[in-house]
Amino acid sequence: MIDRLNVEVSVTGQGVQQHTVLLPLELGRGHPILAPRSLMLARRHAAILRRASGLYLQDLGSLLGTRLNGVRVSSEQIIEAGDVIELGPYRIRILDFQLVNLARQEQEIILSAGHQPDESDSTPEARLNLAQPSDELSAQLWAALSRLHAELLVRLDLARRDLSQVSDKALYQEAYELMGQILTADYSYTAAQKQYLQKAVCDEALRLGALEVLLADGQVSEIMVNRFDCIYIEKSGRLLRSSVRFSSEHAFRAVLDRIVAPLGRRLDEQSPLVDARLSDGSRVHAVIAPIALQGACLTVRKFPQHTLSMADWQVSGGLSSDMAAFLHQCVLARINCLLVGGTGTGKTSLLNALSTWIPEHERIVTIEDTAELRLQHQNLVALEARPPNSEGSGNIDIRELLRNALRMRPDRIIVGECRGAEAFDMLSAMNTGHEGSLSTLHANSPRDALSRLESMVLMAGLELPLSVVREHIVASVQCLVQLRRLPCGRRLIDEIVEVSGIESGRIQTQSLYRYHSEPSPVFIASELAAQSPRLRSVWAGLMAS
Repeated sequence: MIDRLNVEVSVTGQGVQQHTVLLPLELGRGHPILAPRSLMLARRHAAILRRASGLYLQDLGSLLGTRLNGVRVSSEQIIEAGDVIELGPYRIRILDFQLVNLARQEQEIILSAGHQPDESDSTPEARLNLAQPSDELSAQLWAALSRLHAELLVRLDLARRDLSQVSDKALYQEAYELMGQILTADYSYTAAQKQYLQKAVCDEALRLGALEVLLADGQVSEIMVNRFDCIYIEKSGRLLRSSVRFSSEHAFRAVLDRIVAPLGRRLDEQSPLVDARLSDGSRVHAVIAPIALQGACLTVRKFPQHTLSMADWQVSGGLSSDMAAFLHQCVLARINCLLVGGTGTGKTSLLNALSTWIPEHERIVTIEDTAELRLQHQNLVALEARPPNSEGSGNIDIRELLRNALRMRPDRIIVGECRGAEAFDMLSAMNTGHEGSLSTLHANSPRDALSRLESMVLMAGLELPLSVVREHIVASVQCLVQLRRLPCGRRLIDEIVEVSGIESGRIQTQSLYRYHSEPSPVFIASELAAQSPRLRSVWAGLMAS
């Protein structure tokens, strides 16, 4: 299926005729539906283009102009059934149109490349694997994408243009029209394949290429580019091979430069690793040669447009109502908590949810290596570390930000992730009048988290005895929240642990709540939890509520 448009054309002194035309449509002197010829028409007068949001009418710079429902068109105007377009003596009435769903159209293009569907193709996982590099016509499409990309850049001649005088939208529109002209003279592809190539080439040349369709998919939570022609995605907690790809390593590198340039970061042989973020807040990590042996690779952690609340965590089975009430009282009672778990277990999402319970009158300072937190709070100061510049200077690490945050009169300090020597400064802040602070930590269990915290404090180079370090940890941290991701992709709180004190030189912990999968999934509270003296204010708040 391809995009079709049914129109009714009338001209002064002539009858009315109906036509079915394909999109995109360029109208001008000599077009078959505009007969007889008229000198009032330009050779390229107007165009009807398909956009993601519908059909648009565009004047191509004609002398007499183009009118839509009696109003002259100065920029792109959306058109609907029943609208009347006037070109000189011609009146074109839009009867109706049929637009193919873009995702379905892409699937049909890939199917035309030689893939034979079967019953399994009805599943989302199967649809992601329709494009195989071994398919002959599919390989031709990828080769065409690379060739057309290079030809478009030559035609645009970006090196000689002052790009500060043109907006990104106008430049993309120009490239889209130019790509349409290039493909019009090529008869080796179907209309649907041309439309697919037209958008794919422009996206890769001026936007984020293959990432565009994946970023627009709300069900995709993570994008992993192993190399330019091998992309995996995480969808509903499962890893799947995606059908999209970049045309070449060069095009992929250009997209990476396009991501990091607005942030003042660089990606080259001297600095082959970079952490960045997209305009929507998604976290980006990129690695290039010589570190990446198979070519440049990229990992994008997408953040949902809707920030998960504690109610969403409960609905998804991430914790019980009793655990939610306990964490609520921990936040109100200003208990210092560490959120612990592996990669992708939901530490940042839970921290965002917990922040909604912080009273509005309290001042929060967040400190992150790469900004990821989306706290729903008005009295907030967000700080982000800065890597060294090309001369190797200008570096501002988390430790320095922590020391400066103490001068900002914070009530609570939230460190996005504790991973190094800044652990000592964070614990010091928790133990010197900034109770109720939060942070995340990578570890597989609460006991491992405490061991890792000891190691990070020792990395500060203060040569403190281990016994002093442990006393410092016990005095600063009261609660550990362990998160886990199940094989099915579901994220939940595996255990809530209290740091109860030190005995025989060893940090003692007590489990308060724990998830049990056998014989049936359930969250169980400890019988001794309510007897904890360190969390007396929390239990008192629970009893009062």
